[in-house]
Amino acid sequence: MLVDGHEMVLAGVKAMLAQFDARVRVVGAAFGADQALRVVTALNPDIVLCDVRLQDVSGLDLCQTLRRHHPQSKVVLLSVYDNERYLFQALRAGASGYLLKKIKADELVHQLELALTGVIVIDAGLASRAVDTAARLQRDEFWPGARHGLTRRESEVLSLVVRGLSNRGIAEWLVVSEQTIKTHLRTIYRKLGSKDRSNAIATALREGIFL
Repeated sequence: MLVDGHEMVLAGVKAMLAQFDARVRVVGAAFGADQALRVVTALNPDIVLCDVRLQDVSGLDLCQTLRRHHPQSKVVLLSVYDNERYLFQALRAGASGYLLKKIKADELVHQLELALTGVIVIDAGLASRAVDTAARLQRDEFWPGARHGLTRRESEVLSLVVRGLSNRGIAEWLVVSEQTIKTHLRTIYRKLGSKDRSNAIATALREGIFL
């Protein structure tokens, strides 16, 4: 079953998989979380192939809901985001895979077949980077926030934001200009996918960047 927020994407993936009708069959499609839940309940698909970003909720949240209420249906996330952060979140949500939308049709079918057998399927390049990240974390080569792409200084700034300091307070603490802190914050927001200060704090706490 396919879940995406864009009709053209759904049609494209369906057409791509139709070439392999002897190996895979699309039994249904949905545009958002509410519709997806209804369709999964009605059709009981083997695999739900779902975009990470939907229009109403996150595909990660939908994955958690599906795994809780329909554990018999495996969830494989399909995304344009070649980002370890999304991969780690997907695995925590109970996904059976994280594949990129640049994948070729025959490879997608192969990965879905593997997922059906219980294998966790991950884009090869992303998996390689994730393994390297995990190994470096084990060796304590990373500082808090490094796996999200934050530099040491950005991690330090974020830690002070979480502690409740203002931009001026952070600047005084680090002995830099307030404009420098604003520049750091813009970069931090971009790397965390956050729109503002409160959202960045919520992300830092949710992701366990600072315990």
